[in-house]
Amino acid sequence: MSDFEDIRPYNDDEVIPAIQKLIKDKQFINSISRFRLPKTNQISPFFANFIIKKSLKKRLSQLTSINEVQNYVSKYVKEIINKSSDGVSVTGLKNLSKDKCYLFVSNHRDIAMDPALISYLLHDSKLRTVEIAIGDNLLKKEYVSHLMRLNKSFIVKRSAIGREKLLSTIKLSQYIHFSIKNGSNVWIAQKEGRAKDGIDKTDPTIIKMFYLGKKDHAEKPSIKEVIDDLHIIPVSICYEYDPCDEMKAKELFEIEQKGYFSKDENSDLKSISNGITGFKGRIHLHFGEEIISKESDVSVIAAQLDEQIVLNYKLFPSNYLAYDILQKSNPEIGESLAKITTDLSEIDAKRTEFEKRTSKIDAILLPFILRMYANPVINKLKYHH
Repeated sequence: MSDFEDIRPYNDDEVIPAIQKLIKDKQFINSISRFRLPKTNQISPFFANFIIKKSLKKRLSQLTSINEVQNYVSKYVKEIINKSSDGVSVTGLKNLSKDKCYLFVSNHRDIAMDPALISYLLHDSKLRTVEIAIGDNLLKKEYVSHLMRLNKSFIVKRSAIGREKLLSTIKLSQYIHFSIKNGSNVWIAQKEGRAKDGIDKTDPTIIKMFYLGKKDHAEKPSIKEVIDDLHIIPVSICYEYDPCDEMKAKELFEIEQKGYFSKDENSDLKSISNGITGFKGRIHLHFGEEIISKESDVSVIAAQLDEQIVLNYKLFPSNYLAYDILQKSNPEIGESLAKITTDLSEIDAKRTEFEKRTSKIDAILLPFILRMYANPVINKLKYHH
C-alpha cells in the first residue's frame, strides 16, 4: 500500500485527523453554511457558520472508520435523492455476486452523483461500495481533497505531463488491480470528463490504462486476460433532467464559437453543487453483464462497453421530446417519433413540463440542450439499424 500513498483513499486510522481538519476549515464550513442555511448565511455569515460548525462537530466527531463514513454518506445521498429527484430505479443489480469484486465502468453525466448513486445502490443491496477514481483537477481546495479521500476516492493525476503522466498512469492502473485483488469494488468513468453532449463513448485509452499496470508483469498476460481479471461491469446512468444542462450548453457554445472554454477556479465546485441540489426528475441505473473480452484489441473492448451502456440506457420523455423537435427540423437524424416508440401517451403527458423547462433557456443555447437530451435516442437507434 505504501506504493500508493499519494493517490489512495484514507484508511480508518486517518478518519479522525481528517475530520478534525475539516471542522477547522473555514472554507468548508462556509460552503456547508451556504448550502444548509442560505438565508441566515446572507444575513449573518458568522452566526450561520457558528451553527454549522457546532452541528458538524457533533455529528462528524462520532465517525471513527471508513465504514462509518460510508453509512453516513449513504443517509446523505438518500436525503439528496428524496429532495432533488422523483426517485431512483435500478435493474441488473441482482446479477452481481457478493463473492466477487468488480470494476464498474459507467457513462459520466454528473461529477458527484454518478459514483454516489452507484455506491448508494450497492450499499443498499448489502454489497461493497466503490472506491472512486477522481481527477486531481477537482481537488484544488484542501477540504475537497479530505472529503473525497474520506469517501473512498483515489486520485487520477490529470495535471501530470510527459514522463510523469506515463508513470502516474501506470501507478493508477496498478492501484486499480491492487484494490480489486484486495477485496474492493472500483468505479471509473468511461472517459475523462463528463459527456456534455449526451454522447456516451468509451475512450480506448482507458482500456489501455487498465493494461499498463500489468504490461511488465513476469507472466506477460495479454490485454484480454488482464481485462477479464478485472470483472468489468458496464453501468448506464440515466437522469430525466440534468441540473447542469445549461452550464454544459454554455461550455459547448463557447467551444464552438472560440475553440476553447476557460474554466474559473469555482466552475467544478459549482457543477458539483448544482448536480447535487438541482432537480433531476427520475433517475435510472442499469448494471450490465460482465465484459468478457472478445480479443486483445482495446477498441473492440471499448466497443463492447459502449454497446451495453447505450442499449441499456433508459430513455425518458425528455430524451424523446428533444429528439422529436430536432427530427422535425432535420428528418435525416432518424425516423419520426411515432415510428420509434409505441407509448406516445407518456411522452405527450410530459410535453408541457419539457417545454416549460426549455422556454427558460437562452435561444443560442437551446440547440445544444436539445442535442444533449436527444443524442441518447440517436445513439440507441444506430444499434437497431
